[in-house]
Amino acid sequence: MKFGPVAVGDAEGAIVAHAVRRPGLTLKKGDVVDATHIEMLRAAGVGEIVVARLEPGDIGEDEAALALARALAGANLRLDAPFTGRCNLFATRAGVLVIDARALDRINEIDEAVTVATLPPMRAVVEGEMVATVKIIPFAVDGAILASALAIAKDAALRIQEFRPLRVGVVSTLLPGLKPSTVDKTERVLAQRLAPAGARIASSARVAHEAHALGPAIAAAEKDSDLVIVFGASAITDRRDVIPAAIESAGGAIAHFGMPVDPGNLLLLGATCGGKPVIGAPGCARSPKENGFDWVLQRLLAGVPVTAADIRRMGAGGLLMEIVSRPQPREGGAPEDDDADA
Repeated sequence: MKFGPVAVGDAEGAIVAHAVRRPGLTLKKGDVVDATHIEMLRAAGVGEIVVARLEPGDIGEDEAALALARALAGANLRLDAPFTGRCNLFATRAGVLVIDARALDRINEIDEAVTVATLPPMRAVVEGEMVATVKIIPFAVDGAILASALAIAKDAALRIQEFRPLRVGVVSTLLPGLKPSTVDKTERVLAQRLAPAGARIASSARVAHEAHALGPAIAAAEKDSDLVIVFGASAITDRRDVIPAAIESAGGAIAHFGMPVDPGNLLLLGATCGGKPVIGAPGCARSPKENGFDWVLQRLLAGVPVTAADIRRMGAGGLLMEIVSRPQPREGGAPEDDDADA
């Protein structure tokens, strides 16, 4: 692509690079100069303008952006018409945005002329939300560069993993001092979290905070649910604590305890005897504010498997907020109220 100032008489068929405004004349960036424009420019006393002119093998910005966006658009995504070298992608279903971030990086590394930006991987999105944008920086891109990007796009394709209307079994453990109203509020907050996915609480049980009482309750909850969530009256502090012990006593298994997301550090992920996911919720899951519990729950609601390795990779960006009830805990080493915050 050629770019630079040219005499007005030589500008026909070229693309306006910078807007030209004179009384009675406006040429916008991206306009293609024609004979009438040239006459008007001369009449306005304009001797030269800055333009871009495509060369053999170049692909125009809109055509290139559309081609790459189409190659990247997987399930449950739609495109808007390209404009000024940009093509946006939107979710057509509520769910989780699935991206191969490494493949996406490879596209952005090909050439500065080609860029793709997305929401963070595994972000929960709603129908109609913009999730990505393809932008061609200059007015055209070399066809070979675009071909390289398109070759990678099949590996970098984005998709929305649609939420499923799962049935969720809830078990809350009780200790003296835990108010029934707190448990009631916890279930209301959970119902609000489930609503965007069309999921619902299928059963609710409250038992003593003891492994021998909790184990049978988990087994019972599994029968009529796709996912079991345990809210403990006291936070899990060890793999041998009440909630993990109860899961194992019911024939289940522990996949991972702890996560590099704060709030949410004390989350436990496992499976029931029948292989259904079970979450030992951290204390912060009682709050409607975003925390690590949301990151795991949203994936499971969309049918995206969550492994121990997946949780370990959540640390970058995992510091979600400072917890006001623990004054400067990371600076002063103040004791943590794990039951309430983690």
